[in-house]
Amino acid sequence: MLDNCPVSVAEHKAHAPTRVSCFVLTISDTRTLDTETSGRAIADLLTEHGHAVVDRAIVRDEPADVARLVREQAARDDVEAIITTGGTGLSRRDATYEALVTLFDKRLDGFGELFRALSFDAIGPAAMLSRACAGVVNGRVLFALPGSEHAVRLAMTRLILPELGHIRRELTK
Repeated sequence: MLDNCPVSVAEHKAHAPTRVSCFVLTISDTRTLDTETSGRAIADLLTEHGHAVVDRAIVRDEPADVARLVREQAARDDVEAIITTGGTGLSRRDATYEALVTLFDKRLDGFGELFRALSFDAIGPAAMLSRACAGVVNGRVLFALPGSEHAVRLAMTRLILPELGHIRRELTK
């Protein structure tokens, strides 16, 4: 796949870490760590691709609690990336987007745009309802994914896993 990339992108990826330490956060009012599948899918995919899952947690979709937990994780020396699942929709209780975008030091707008484009191919115009987003919090990349396991697997396999090491490299330059 990198054969058609400009030399600088291929070089960046060649020098990117192959192992990134991640924190996985599920945001749900109804699930537990035993009953939710999206956070587990994220953790499994990260592990399968050689990354480390330093911890997982679940929190209710309360903006102050979500923001507090993300800030705490972004301050840890052993956390290099944070991936959340849940709370990115439009329902009254979906407040993850509002909780997280205020924490971003930098936004990674291309992630949400690409995710919605890929989702459109999979589910059609309902993809516009997703408020999946990404940004940088205290030098760590943060990805906010929908709660759907299918959406999580799409984002992980097509966007996050292919670029996670590269993103980490860019954040440590």
